[in-house]
Amino acid sequence: MTTIDPATTKRPLAPPDRALVAETIRTRLPFQGTFKKLQPLAGDASNRRYFRIEVSGEALSSVILMQLAEPEAFKQSEEAVSGATHAIAELPFINIQTHLAKAGVPVPGLYYYDQPAGLLYLEDFGDLTLSEACVNARTTDLETRYKQAIDVLLGMQSKATSPADPQCLAFHRSFDVPLLMWEFDHFLEYGITARQGTPMDGGDEAAIREEFCKISELLAGQPRVFVHRDYHSRNLMVAGERLGVIDFQDALMGPATYDLASLLRDAYIDLDEPLIDHLIDYYLDHLQEGRHLLANREAFRRLFDFTSIQRNLKAVGRFVYIDRVKGNPKFLADIPRTLGYVKRNLHKYPELFTLRKLMSVYVPELH
Repeated sequence: MTTIDPATTKRPLAPPDRALVAETIRTRLPFQGTFKKLQPLAGDASNRRYFRIEVSGEALSSVILMQLAEPEAFKQSEEAVSGATHAIAELPFINIQTHLAKAGVPVPGLYYYDQPAGLLYLEDFGDLTLSEACVNARTTDLETRYKQAIDVLLGMQSKATSPADPQCLAFHRSFDVPLLMWEFDHFLEYGITARQGTPMDGGDEAAIREEFCKISELLAGQPRVFVHRDYHSRNLMVAGERLGVIDFQDALMGPATYDLASLLRDAYIDLDEPLIDHLIDYYLDHLQEGRHLLANREAFRRLFDFTSIQRNLKAVGRFVYIDRVKGNPKFLADIPRTLGYVKRNLHKYPELFTLRKLMSVYVPELH
């Protein structure tokens, strides 16, 4: 598995040139404004940096500035993707943003892209994530917010999937078996080997990979829809009555259960099982209404749970990777919750007994 050199990932970005930003605000944006202040924002797990630009003007009071790690090195995603044969002619963020905006998905508008400087001037959705909005929320409010997130997801899966757009990168990459296995291997490399500090037994690793391959083949064999790939509570912004979608640049085609599992088996929020059951039913009810499909709910739930296992194990590997390679340990605290989801699903299905038995030797949380 290819990893990124820690020496390059930890190098801090120099702040944007304020004079350049001020000039851009004054002359390049589709509204009149004057630069007032540049405020750094808390970053995510990527190599990008974000700022809020305070603006004086009649149209709006702030703009989000995305700073790329390397202005010209934008053609390779931080995530592994399948579909490398398709030439990438523009920034993936812009390519996917354009497609989603046309499909009516609530993504931030792009005001201007300063390619030489690696700076994107974006619509400001505010600071309130769905995750933060749900802290101490009443059960009824929590349910309402998650139903809104499912409504947005259903709209994205429907309108961003069909008609297919050959200009959109997402239609040239997919969750096929190699990519799903890459993510499983990412877990083995970081979630087990790096985390415990010793290699796995070769026979155990081969047996676990064989079980992983069965899950990968199941997921890869499903009908494919547009998949955000990181559709969770920290990538959904509560902006008044609207729920905005961000961090979509790694979108591809895959099973409908992937984004739903990302949302409901979120590493950052522990939803009650009865609520998850209710929200899955809500999703299927509206899926049936919108597409006139008769879904086998038991089969869908099994697929959802198997997708959750794959998604959650990948997340655990990613969290350790971000700590060991990028020097950012803040996601380690989310590992126990995420492995708790995996344990629950491994115990639920008898055909996963072998996988649970093998992995519990190396992951104590799965006993």
